[in-house]
Amino acid sequence: MSTAAGGPRQRSACECSPEVSEGRRAIHVDADLKVSNLKRLRRIEGQVRGLQKMIEDDRYCADIVIQIASVQEALRGVSRALMRNHLRNCAAKSIREGTEQQASEMYDEILDLVYKHLR
Repeated sequence: MSTAAGGPRQRSACECSPEVSEGRRAIHVDADLKVSNLKRLRRIEGQVRGLQKMIEDDRYCADIVIQIASVQEALRGVSRALMRNHLRNCAAKSIREGTEQQASEMYDEILDLVYKHLR
């Protein structure tokens, strides 16, 4: 990792910026996790292209459904890895070092993610 000036950047705990919903970014992203997730997403992209081909080729519906389930499980794997990182870094920091309100907002965010998106 490097800064805009070209020097090495220190690895620090994730400091997600929760202020703006649309433009939020993690200040720190674990490099190994990023590489792993990008590889997984590229494989998933290939699986989706395979699904498109199966539909174009009028493949058996049950076979397509099985492949769709495989893609969904692969995406869930990426989601779990991201959630684990978020809990270990962003959430832990916010809960440990933030104000009572920031901690409460983080608890709400985590619950919202679990209930709406991580089933």
